[in-house]
Amino acid sequence: MAAVSAREIISRGVELGASDVHLTVYRPPVYRVNGRLTYDSQTEPLKPEETKKLAAEIMPNSQSADKLRELGQVDFSNSLPGIGRFRVNIYLQRGSYAAAIRLIPVDVPRLDQLGLPPVVAELTMRENGLLLVTGATGSGKSTTLAAVINLLNHTRNCNILTLEEPIEYLHRHGTCIINQREIGTDSPSFALALRAALRQDPDVILIGEMRDLETIAIAMTAAETGHLVLASLHSANAAQTIERIIDVFPPHQQAQISIQLATTLQGIISQQLIPRSNGNGRVAACEVLVATPAIRNLIRENKIHQIYSSIQTGGNSGMITMEKSIKTLCQQGIISIDGSSPDFP
Repeated sequence: MAAVSAREIISRGVELGASDVHLTVYRPPVYRVNGRLTYDSQTEPLKPEETKKLAAEIMPNSQSADKLRELGQVDFSNSLPGIGRFRVNIYLQRGSYAAAIRLIPVDVPRLDQLGLPPVVAELTMRENGLLLVTGATGSGKSTTLAAVINLLNHTRNCNILTLEEPIEYLHRHGTCIINQREIGTDSPSFALALRAALRQDPDVILIGEMRDLETIAIAMTAAETGHLVLASLHSANAAQTIERIIDVFPPHQQAQISIQLATTLQGIISQQLIPRSNGNGRVAACEVLVATPAIRNLIRENKIHQIYSSIQTGGNSGMITMEKSIKTLCQQGIISIDGSSPDFP
């Protein structure tokens, strides 16, 4: 059988509606469809020299190859004409090449296509503050943030700066100016890029991931000084997100950080993707926290354990718990109980 090309593999993933493609030795290409792994029965298991060749086909430049040799792994985004964009992590395992490829839709999604509560669009219209999108890896955070940027780009007149690692969705200028900086290529780190951003006259700053103290501190300062800051974190729910941000800082700073976070936070969208009952893709279920005066007081007074109860009773402000979101999707027949997360039966 003739060797399969990267273009053929990725094209097959698009046809299947896969979110991810995995390449590893002694297995045929593996596709994640509706959250589940499925093997390509049409392709022979890949040999070590084949995964190496496929990795070379996918990498956009020699710098990526150099970084792979130096670090044993490399992240980048690339595109194939007529097929689409994809985010890639190529890595070495037991001396051979492996790759995880996240397929990115060509068209930037609209927020109203994602099935999120209307309050998410309302939060997007805030002039300043911190709006966070959280969830596990593969929960659709990047897609939600891209949709938020897309909404802003069609409804507001502002300067948007995105800091991403790597860049996923490509945005065109609309009613906004949009500049996208890739960490590792355009700037060595989120923190350095974010410091520079404050001198670039942005109205909106998107941070691909807040993962360290310095980045979180600068992000809150930016939100405090009149910018709308959009960012993602790997946390399961609103309360955990707030705790994680505060706990990043040394104990002697945490009281002040609680006050700063209470002042700047606008909202938290925590989401997970659940397979649709008809087998046609996945849908987002989400918990939404809106920073009402009551929520701000709980954060300021470090009563994080009461956050969940406030979300439960905050429906008039647009808040919703994950359990209620999943229950609503079930009642609408969009998902089945068996398809929901085991954490939320």
